[in-house]
Amino acid sequence: MMHQFELETARNPEALRRIVIEPVSRVEGHGKVTILLDDDNKVHQVRLHIVEFRGFEKFIEGRPYWEVPVLVQRLCGICPVSHHLAASKAMDMIVGAAQLTPTAEKIRRLMHYGQMLQSHALHFFHLSSPDLLFGFDSDVAQRNIVGVAAANPDVAKKGVLLRKFGQEVIRVTSGKRVHGTGSVPGGVNKPLTPEERDYLLKDADQMVAWSVDAVRIIKQLHRANPGLYDRFGEVESTMMSLVDPSGDLDFYHGALRARDAAGEVMFDQVSYQGYHTLLTEGVKPWSYMKFPYITALGDEKGWYKVGPLARIQNCDRIPTPQAEKERLEFVAHGNGKPMHGSLGFHWARMIEMLCAAETIKTLLLDPDITGADIMTGGPRGYEGIGVIEAPRGTLFHHYRVDDDDLVTYANLIVSTTNNNTAMNVAVRDVARHYLDGRELTEGLLNHIEVAIRCFDPCLSCATHALGKMPLEVELLDAAGILVDRMVKDETGGVRQSLA
Repeated sequence: MMHQFELETARNPEALRRIVIEPVSRVEGHGKVTILLDDDNKVHQVRLHIVEFRGFEKFIEGRPYWEVPVLVQRLCGICPVSHHLAASKAMDMIVGAAQLTPTAEKIRRLMHYGQMLQSHALHFFHLSSPDLLFGFDSDVAQRNIVGVAAANPDVAKKGVLLRKFGQEVIRVTSGKRVHGTGSVPGGVNKPLTPEERDYLLKDADQMVAWSVDAVRIIKQLHRANPGLYDRFGEVESTMMSLVDPSGDLDFYHGALRARDAAGEVMFDQVSYQGYHTLLTEGVKPWSYMKFPYITALGDEKGWYKVGPLARIQNCDRIPTPQAEKERLEFVAHGNGKPMHGSLGFHWARMIEMLCAAETIKTLLLDPDITGADIMTGGPRGYEGIGVIEAPRGTLFHHYRVDDDDLVTYANLIVSTTNNNTAMNVAVRDVARHYLDGRELTEGLLNHIEVAIRCFDPCLSCATHALGKMPLEVELLDAAGILVDRMVKDETGGVRQSLA
């Protein structure tokens, strides 16, 4: 039975105690969680708030379209390639590049699979492994990457070198490890030389082997403690992702497919060019991040999740042999039913990292990868939509351009935004399961952060303007005691609030 997401409103909030986790740690960007408790520590409300504001959709307006693939990747230092390529795919439509040259598309794919590899390695080894290896309520002084390196130096070393390899793939294809310029409307701006190909190819087999090891680590944790790993933060929901025409996993291109919580296909091979009629971006007054849902189902039933856990259960096959073998084991672990426990994201993420490593090797061995034909074009267009599977999930970029080549409209639905409701439901369920009625400790509160980290959120990517921006100002005395609080709500109204 799929969860229905209700906007929780606590009764008599002024009589409740508020616990704030701020900032949420070991994620990209800034967010906080508020928990309202009564005197018996019963949980009445839990919310994940995105508290930073970034106005990329607005200040892109008026810029020349060819600048956009470079501009938008400044949203993030962890997943810039995803924005770079999604914007490039949208701008391909502006320059009439309906079909890239084989070399250009394969270089872009190589860049993107390098991004998937480095981002998944970073998240799993640096940000999440301390919780998984030491326990959610272990000593906070040890629960970090330094603690992992001290206790498990081989694991930490593999994590660092896997990420380094992915970054080298990005550097070779885009010019820089972070915020490169390799993808341009109509293709790429540089070919791959045989020397660059050979430089990457010499480490490709090792990366595949280490990715297999990473899958083994998380798989063993699930099998050793299925009661925790299969059920923690369980969010039964629709799953959406891109698949290729055969239903295979494809991070770079495809059409939209969704399955319901029971695994039944809801729609398939839907062109992402119609995303704006398929999806609605809802808003709530307490977050700068929007709440998308499938329009036909409404906001209560139409929300969904994206990303690794959705992708490997939504596709029919992974087109690389070792990752497909691991996908089949993952599916078998669920006894034929979709797995919705949030910790399953980590297992799925490592299967995807293995797929990325295998695909990088295949692309490097393809003769087209060192071709010289890297640009194409055609009749001029005025609107472009580019969609890609970023590490965190499905990423939408939509632009309109005028006769002066200036952007007049920009809309982004990023992966973390697509997961917004699912993250809130996971946080709420974990709070009620682990915190309800108990004396709170740092370790118990970390369970909330563990649930958020499962989704690998990029909070800086996911913030939007809501028109009149809500604002909260608190006045504290010298002892740090709250003296006054003023709140401007989403309507622009201002009120005093000491609740």
